[in-house]
Amino acid sequence: MGRLTYQAGGMRIVVRGRQATRAEAPILVVAPHSTFMDGGIVYITGFPSIIVRRESGLNPFIGKLINYTQPVYVWREDPNSRQNTIKEIIERATSKEDWPQVMIFPEGTCTNRSCLITFKSGAFYPGVPVQPVCIRYPNKLDTVTWTWEGPGALKLLWLTLTQLNSSCEIEFLPVYKPSEAEKTDPKLYASNVRRLMAEALQIPVSDYTYDDCRIISRAHQLNIPRASTIVEAHKLRNKLGLVSAKTEEELVQKKTERFSEEVNLHEFAQILRIDEKEPATQQLFRIHDRQGNGKIDFEEYIFTVMATSNANSELDKVETSFEVCGTKSLFCINKMELRKALKLSLNMPVEESDKIFENAKIDFADTAVNFEFVLAALAARAEYSHIFAGNPETRKKNI
Repeated sequence: MGRLTYQAGGMRIVVRGRQATRAEAPILVVAPHSTFMDGGIVYITGFPSIIVRRESGLNPFIGKLINYTQPVYVWREDPNSRQNTIKEIIERATSKEDWPQVMIFPEGTCTNRSCLITFKSGAFYPGVPVQPVCIRYPNKLDTVTWTWEGPGALKLLWLTLTQLNSSCEIEFLPVYKPSEAEKTDPKLYASNVRRLMAEALQIPVSDYTYDDCRIISRAHQLNIPRASTIVEAHKLRNKLGLVSAKTEEELVQKKTERFSEEVNLHEFAQILRIDEKEPATQQLFRIHDRQGNGKIDFEEYIFTVMATSNANSELDKVETSFEVCGTKSLFCINKMELRKALKLSLNMPVEESDKIFENAKIDFADTAVNFEFVLAALAARAEYSHIFAGNPETRKKNI
């Protein structure tokens, strides 16, 4: 029925090579992943167990079909889910019981097939042989690519159905047996399999990951400038251990006074407790030293890190800027601090910020304002009403 559904929609599936048995390769590694239509490979390969995000399983119709394959569900936002998923993959791949093969799209997200992005290591932790599987869509018009900023699923489905015919090629490459070095190093194993598949597909590889896509998407969504440099900075912070240690977040939570606005490399490294002689530290500093004068705005650096990591809305950005720029607490901020906070979060001019400050004051002699009253002052201005668009209860309360 699955095959007939694709045929009825004009999608011709061509299979090249031979699918290995579970005894030969317990894991199928499929790439590039570029569309929801890649799901057709499930029908071709005899319903292997798939690794899939939990949101897909919640769909009332598709979720039932996914459950039929005895999948391993992944919660992308749950830090413990990754370890649980790896454990389950290892158990199934090495089990003597009659489990189906495990199918994994190691890129972890959809791309436009122009390259292979970094493979996640989950498929390679068991250290067992894998069979690489390549997917191609050799059509004159691309009506299937489903990426972060492209057309939605319904539009792509409609465009594909309007074609007289479309084709999908699935090629099973020879089983890849890992070396002893690859068995002990899943990242090396993943990298070598990716290189092999890229050669078969005749496309390059790229070091971008799903996390990079998520960061760029969030930066665009929140109108945070220089998204590409944010990704590079995230990689460097990860290398320096700042991401895992949540250093910047800890600094904001424990601070007792306002951060120095401009710091040099030595001060930057000292505050973050990293080695200033480390090349990654110097490169991270240079990324934020846009004027090239050997100094960076440390508050802006902290705000960018915090907003990209934690903010989901414009309102979250404003709250984050208060945390970073305030001196006493989230709920109290003076005029100069408010100028900086609203500049970072809303790119607001000084004159506008001062008007918000005056409107948020309870008493004429006040030198600081409360966070909630600032939100009320923003909500009263039509040009900033979009901040509360996704949170009507907050707007109602503040007004």
